[in-house]
Amino acid sequence: MNPSRLFTASCAALITTAMSFAIRGGATGDWITQFNLTNEQVGWVNGTAFWGFTLAMMFGGPLVDSLGFKRILGLAFLGHLAGILLTIFAWDFWSLFCGTLLFGIANGSVEAACNPLVATLYPKDQTTKLNHFHVWFPGGIVIGGLLAFFFTQLGLGWKYQFATMLIPTAIYGFMFLGQAMPQTERVQRGESTGSMFAACLAPGFILMVGCMFLTAATELGSTQWIPNILGHAGVSGILVLVMINGIMAVGRMFAGPFVHKLSPIGMLVASAILSTIGLYAMSHSSGNMLFASAAIFAFGVCFFWPTMVGFVAENYPKTGALGMATIGGAGMLSVSVLLPTIGSWYDKGIAARTPAGGAAADALAGIQAAAGLEALGKVALLPAILTVVFILIALLKKKAPAA
Repeated sequence: MNPSRLFTASCAALITTAMSFAIRGGATGDWITQFNLTNEQVGWVNGTAFWGFTLAMMFGGPLVDSLGFKRILGLAFLGHLAGILLTIFAWDFWSLFCGTLLFGIANGSVEAACNPLVATLYPKDQTTKLNHFHVWFPGGIVIGGLLAFFFTQLGLGWKYQFATMLIPTAIYGFMFLGQAMPQTERVQRGESTGSMFAACLAPGFILMVGCMFLTAATELGSTQWIPNILGHAGVSGILVLVMINGIMAVGRMFAGPFVHKLSPIGMLVASAILSTIGLYAMSHSSGNMLFASAAIFAFGVCFFWPTMVGFVAENYPKTGALGMATIGGAGMLSVSVLLPTIGSWYDKGIAARTPAGGAAADALAGIQAAAGLEALGKVALLPAILTVVFILIALLKKKAPAA
């Protein structure tokens, strides 16, 4: 077994997953025009990636122990390949929907396998190594976002951009090929499947699942719409997305000192506060201030996902691969609901601002920008709720550490 190669291959698989979020976000406007879709319909297409992710996590997570990492990762490879090709050759709403669903299932399979794989490879430093692994989610979005920006400048459309994801797909498929892989931590400890399911019924774990609904929706629900919304606000939405994820990648790379100084729950409190401030400020900003408020938002969501997974791995280890899959699946399920909801808010905001006779072309961008930023501002309620919940959890942990 080669832990370094397995970790690198896991990162390459996560890059493929992440590139799709950036490239899909950048393609939203083209899909609306090319396939004659509404913002809400595009929200449903993009949301499919998230509930497809959830589907794979919830079925793949419990099966990692019995089927092994290799089979789940093989499913991820085939799903990525099929999803990319079907999306490139899509001809209407439903073909886009199905291609995105396949990609979502592949993305969920990567998370279902790679989170417990990393935790198994590095049992003494799980939260830090999971942050290092999840560097490549924002890192992959940076790569995808920059490709989308430069390909657009060169006149190469979204289909060419989607084709670039075949490269990291081939890389991780080759790196995993023929490699010996460990058994999951739970199997190594000899704990039964029944004990794993029982551990997932612990009240503290269920509360963290509820929190994951809000943390993931805050991060991914917002960032999937940012390129489209901010593109109407006079700045390059895709470059704002790149900046957000660049900050997140650097933050996760240096997560270790933050984990040791603040503790995982301390990091979650700080993240919720900054996310609330960032989204609220973004909804009331324009021009360069959009970059500044987006940077605050980036520092907020930076540690959300990996720290939630690490918190569960360290505080509820008996939940095993199922626990990680449940956390990840809950997060993606919430995003699949929020994306069309934001799209609906967006459409209603545009309709409310458009005069009865229609708006002139030069006024339409301003109307779209105002409606979109208002929709993002509504999302700020989610991290505001999380701030209160995480503070209460931190106070309870001081009195009685989690079992």
